[in-house]
Amino acid sequence: MDAHDSLPAEMSPSHYLEKVSVATGKVLDEEIRPEELLVRAHRDFHLADIQARRFMSLLMKQTGDAGLVLRRMRELRRLGRRTSKTVARMLGGRDPSRVAEVLFGLKQRHAYFRFKKPAYSGAEIADRVARLRREAAGQLAARRNGERPGLRVLVTGGTGFVGQELLWQAAQDDDVAELVVLIRPKETHDRRSGQRRVLSPTERGERLLEQLGLDAAAGAKLRFITGDVEAPGLGVAESDRERLGHTLTHVVHSAASVAFDDPYPDSFRANVIGTRHALRFSHALQTAPASPFVAHVGIETAYIHGRKLRQIAGEDEVVFPLDFYNNYYELTKAMATFETERFMLEEGLRLVQLCPAIVIGDSRSGNNRGDSKVINAPVNLLGRVQRVLAHPEGGWLERSKTTLLGHLAAIFPADRSAQLNMITVDRVAAGILAAMKRPQAVGERIHLANDNRVTAAEMRQILHEEIGIGLFLAEPTVHRNFTGPALGKLLAGLKQERLASNLARLSTIFGNYSEWGQPVHAVGKDVAVLGLPAERPNARNAFRMLCRHNRHVLEFGQVRDPSEIARRERLWRQLVLEIEERSGAPAGVIPAADFRQAVESRLELPAFERRRP
Repeated sequence: MDAHDSLPAEMSPSHYLEKVSVATGKVLDEEIRPEELLVRAHRDFHLADIQARRFMSLLMKQTGDAGLVLRRMRELRRLGRRTSKTVARMLGGRDPSRVAEVLFGLKQRHAYFRFKKPAYSGAEIADRVARLRREAAGQLAARRNGERPGLRVLVTGGTGFVGQELLWQAAQDDDVAELVVLIRPKETHDRRSGQRRVLSPTERGERLLEQLGLDAAAGAKLRFITGDVEAPGLGVAESDRERLGHTLTHVVHSAASVAFDDPYPDSFRANVIGTRHALRFSHALQTAPASPFVAHVGIETAYIHGRKLRQIAGEDEVVFPLDFYNNYYELTKAMATFETERFMLEEGLRLVQLCPAIVIGDSRSGNNRGDSKVINAPVNLLGRVQRVLAHPEGGWLERSKTTLLGHLAAIFPADRSAQLNMITVDRVAAGILAAMKRPQAVGERIHLANDNRVTAAEMRQILHEEIGIGLFLAEPTVHRNFTGPALGKLLAGLKQERLASNLARLSTIFGNYSEWGQPVHAVGKDVAVLGLPAERPNARNAFRMLCRHNRHVLEFGQVRDPSEIARRERLWRQLVLEIEERSGAPAGVIPAADFRQAVESRLELPAFERRRP
């Protein structure tokens, strides 16, 4: 939804951003529309612009030198503007800017955007943060019972991918005394009987405990209450709020929308309004008489920095990206971080901001509790495509059609040099737990990201080795403007509208992240402040284990029952540990064929049961 005139006033980007004149440096009194803050509003309007981006991608492929490519891009733009001035004079004094736009697609930016800054000096901010850290340290010290701080934590988003891993780790952490999980009733639909029923938070909690596989002692720490992050007061009943006010030490707000293609209003409600409610809830806890509250922990994303074209995305400051945001998810998460900072500086809320990169499965096993979003979506789709290609059915004509469709589905928009920053879920959950125990984390924004990123070329090779699919990497700009639309029409002509829709959606979601020159997220506070191990997870091995997990455990998304997934993942983890012990090496470094042989010698597939001795 880009109809900005239908947005409520409180959802306007103008609450967070200013539009500044390039010519005068003055703030323009104009309403800022959500759509003008995305990269898609500022490119692909001209054939010359598209060809220039294609040329840059080819140059990057040949040289691997991002700095050189950026210099050549600037040189081409300067050449285009000089040429436009000459042409403008030849045409009798036409406007050079207009000529540059018509001939070369070079738009003259008359304004730029910037986030509104808090009305505090650097010294004032430092003093406030130092005070909040002292308060947090005092609260933690007061909670200690011997060696243990006895943390009591409210978690939003506990049924999500990261949330479940956090519950599993926290339930086995002796420093955590209680976990209160905010959960909504959920309507279920039995496909066999056609019946619909609503699961209460208690019923959902019981199912979640079963899926997590916690023993009685660990499971006893978890308590489930009704709530909704999009409702004032998090939708928590008054009786629960009063009781929590006397016990809670932390609120971990991890609930958010991770739909990269959601319209602006939906993203805003989930990511900004939900954050506001969580912050107000935590502030009410902190200011209650004799409150044991220590701090609010907000889970954000490293991609609040948007597109920076190989520039370092620092942990300390968020500025509006010169190359805009990829989607409304990134934009609204950036807005949410400013809401969080405002509560800290103006309301005195003690808080920590944690910013994970792209979260994938467990570093050793690849276990992801059935998550089918982000990186898992294309892996599962490609895996299903490869299975169809390997075993085509029907007559010669049908098999030929299947093969053609399979090869079309294996066209993916990505520059070989594009880098994705992937971090494993176990590292993220460990970071959240560490943040609750370290008062020096209060006031910090910390990237839970990786210092070893994976290129599209490396991912293609791993997919080929683990799945067997020959992925064709199409130049993203050409694919976005020509190849993709043509492919969609061809698939529609073959009556494959669903496949065309899935591929178009994946291209929309991942196309921007697979271009060359992705931002580099600074890391360091995860070790220096949170005390996490200095050696971060090996992203290539972790992606390889993701592919193996999705292939054998999830059957590329075909296994959907949460209880069955939980059963399989427990067995899979045991199996991976056995293979590692026998080989003496991490499973992620074992060659694909050897690992498959080890799995098949131990498991009956597809029943996913241990082979009998």
